[in-house]
Amino acid sequence: MDEIDQTAKKLIEYAGDEKIWIFQGNLGAGKTTLIRAIAKLFGVEDRVSSPTFSLVNEYRNHFGEVFYHFDFYRLEDPIEAIEIGVDEYFESGNYCWIEWAEKIPGFLPEDFFHVRIITLHNGTRQLILRKVKNGQADG
Repeated sequence: MDEIDQTAKKLIEYAGDEKIWIFQGNLGAGKTTLIRAIAKLFGVEDRVSSPTFSLVNEYRNHFGEVFYHFDFYRLEDPIEAIEIGVDEYFESGNYCWIEWAEKIPGFLPEDFFHVRIITLHNGTRQLILRKVKNGQADG
């Protein structure tokens, strides 16, 4: 198991039962790559790619479980998220992996797992993890 797979495994363990995951980081920080590794560990065999233009991709694993992957980078108006039914996705009980959530701050649920990716000067990545409950971070 390589380093990204090990990281993905640790994230899954740390997130526990939380189904809404927010990935924050600069363009090219590795958000989609990390989501791809997480999806693989959940048994997703679909091609995992950033839904930059469609806003949301749906994946399934061999158990029939559904996973949603959002990318709001190109979102011009947060209302577009409501128009695609983002609240229904978030309330579905399925995993929702969200890139560029800062584009829809008023529409995020109060409980989520936050993964912040920081690219260091030497090219390595640092992850800062927080569980947010009722809009309050755990630390």
